[in-house]
Amino acid sequence: MRMKRLGASGLQVSELCLGCMTYGEPARGGHPWTLPPEESRPLIRAAVEAGITFLDTANVYSDGSSEEILGDYLWTIARRDEIVLATKVHGEMLAEPHMKGLSRRAILHNIDASLRRLKTDHVDLYQIHRWDYDTPIEETMQALHDVVRAGKARYLGASSMFAWQFAKAQAVARANGWTPFISMQNQINLIYREEEREMVPLCRDQGVGLIPWSPIARGRLARPWGAVTERAGSDAYMRVLYDRSEAADRKVVDAVAEVAAETGRSMAQVALAWVRGKAGVAAPIIGVSRMAQLTDALDGLSLDLTAAQVARLEAPYVPHAVAGHS
Repeated sequence: MRMKRLGASGLQVSELCLGCMTYGEPARGGHPWTLPPEESRPLIRAAVEAGITFLDTANVYSDGSSEEILGDYLWTIARRDEIVLATKVHGEMLAEPHMKGLSRRAILHNIDASLRRLKTDHVDLYQIHRWDYDTPIEETMQALHDVVRAGKARYLGASSMFAWQFAKAQAVARANGWTPFISMQNQINLIYREEEREMVPLCRDQGVGLIPWSPIARGRLARPWGAVTERAGSDAYMRVLYDRSEAADRKVVDAVAEVAAETGRSMAQVALAWVRGKAGVAAPIIGVSRMAQLTDALDGLSLDLTAAQVARLEAPYVPHAVAGHS
């Protein structure tokens, strides 16, 4: 497993990031497809043993139980300094609806709550999950800076938002001598490429590392068009993200299937290789609910697409409405 520098920062991360939204109590947080602790642990262990030492979660994943699973298990299989641990703040916890958002009060409360669940005194990357339209960005950036100064986070990151919002946040931080973001976790995959218009060029210009979420479009790019999995049938957010351009998306999925057949690779490997090959990408975030998915992702690290293959994969794309910012 190669290590890659996250943007212009000094932080080194594994070239794949394990997304831990998959791990959580199914009865908590409205994600019936998540895996409880006993099913999560073997996958977490296998990923870490394979060299995936960059793990990403969020306070709201399964209403805190994703962080709890990591906190209860991760430190039994790895030293703290071996792991780059990331979590997020913004969303609403079911028991604490008054602590959502990015106010100073919410941030300072939620970092402590996350650290308790994760059983650590710091996270390596603390990310704002979305933009907060109800809180001045100056208040948010100063509070995040104070989290870093207190030693509770080593670096700051952001997730899906508009490029002007991200640029404003960075400008506010730098104007006041506060800690800026070093990473952007946004949605980049072959059937959703809207981030390439403004956010990706902005991040590349400013030395911000990209850690894309949903690199295989929640599985849509990993199987022939029309195939349905248990998660696809129960994942309401998937329909929000990907059910608005079906005719065009089907052509993209078909192109992935063709390249996969020609190269003797899986569709997921082809889709992931396309994301890994994008300039500025440090580590795509992969969700793993079965050991075969982890093996497939690891085996796919040896795949480098040719320029002609990339052109074929990209040719069917049509503009999409912005999705994933809320």
